[in-house]
Amino acid sequence: MELGKIQTLKVNKEVEFGVYLADPDNADPKQDERVLLPGKQVPEGTKTGDLLEVFLYKDSSDRLIATTARPAMTLGEVALLKVAQVGRIGAFLDWGLEKDLLLPFKEQTRKVEDGDEVLAALYVDKSGRLAATMKVYHYLHTDSPYKKDDTVHGMIYEISKNFGAFVAVDDRYSALISTRELYGNKQLQVGDRVEARIISVKADGKLDLSIREKAYLQIGEDAEAILRLMEEMGGSLPFTDKADPELIREKTGMSKNEFKRAVGNLLKNGKIRILEDSIEVTTNDK
Repeated sequence: MELGKIQTLKVNKEVEFGVYLADPDNADPKQDERVLLPGKQVPEGTKTGDLLEVFLYKDSSDRLIATTARPAMTLGEVALLKVAQVGRIGAFLDWGLEKDLLLPFKEQTRKVEDGDEVLAALYVDKSGRLAATMKVYHYLHTDSPYKKDDTVHGMIYEISKNFGAFVAVDDRYSALISTRELYGNKQLQVGDRVEARIISVKADGKLDLSIREKAYLQIGEDAEAILRLMEEMGGSLPFTDKADPELIREKTGMSKNEFKRAVGNLLKNGKIRILEDSIEVTTNDK
């Protein structure tokens, strides 16, 4: 009798309100070794001795109960679920069973609202009940079929100032967009869908991602971004590519190397001139 899992159990006893199920290897189970499958869940024609595949969870009275319905996920799995409603102790998720699944406030990586879709994993809490968590890092797989330079899609499920944006590729595989790769994308939030390029596959199978193109492809886009920024600032920047990296990152969202490459591109194409402490636009023609 494993909570949160799909199991094959044997019909041990038929009653007016359903059937009791037990371990098929237990010839004479005690009452506390059986679980009820309510009448409306019992397949037509079921009789004592039949084997049924069921999912075990707890009802509103905290009693172990069986269902032939299939939830969106079982213990340790991850799934994308809709928020049915937000209550006093957390949010309740629609996972395909009559009783919605609790997502406690402490297990949320962002504030959720009715109708939101969240990526969540199923676990057993300290009180022995099934619950959901948005902290899915330890539940994601590391055996993806992807390789370096593949383009993948995923959902951001957590953001760390130290590490970056944690992504579930295909809602299944563990990946990270490092803080270095997030330059210029401070608007990214938990729940956002992203398209990214794999820049490396670690030895443990986790994926490192970038939402920027390869350097030689990104230069043109960065150059256009710098021109737009200069126009917004009256046609010049009050610093050059020799400025402090943190200043460049704050003002442009680029690393110093990315900024230098883009500035070099603009200079080569005659669109800017570099002065001692500033950079100025030389033409409005893009």
